[in-house]
Amino acid sequence: MQIQQKQKDNKGTFYIEEGGITLAELVYTMANPQLMEIEHTEVSDTLRGQNIGYKLVHTAATFARENNIKILPLCPFAKAVMEKRKEEFEDVRSAY
Repeated sequence: MQIQQKQKDNKGTFYIEEGGITLAELVYTMANPQLMEIEHTEVSDTLRGQNIGYKLVHTAATFARENNIKILPLCPFAKAVMEKRKEEFEDVRSAY
């Protein structure tokens, strides 16, 4: 299962797709070139229990590190993941 990314203008998503069907996604907006706001995370029931939600947040964080971007998790799930694993995400978490 591969996490892919697509972005158009300031809206983007990290997602898993099989057979043309999106099974998991993390939706974000680039509030500015240095700030990604995670708005929504959703995982299909068929992928539950595989830590896919965490993997989506982790992939967004890796992208943020590589591009010198901070993340503001507006999505309750992404926020909970980043708080639970503070040390892992503290370098990319926005202070907002």
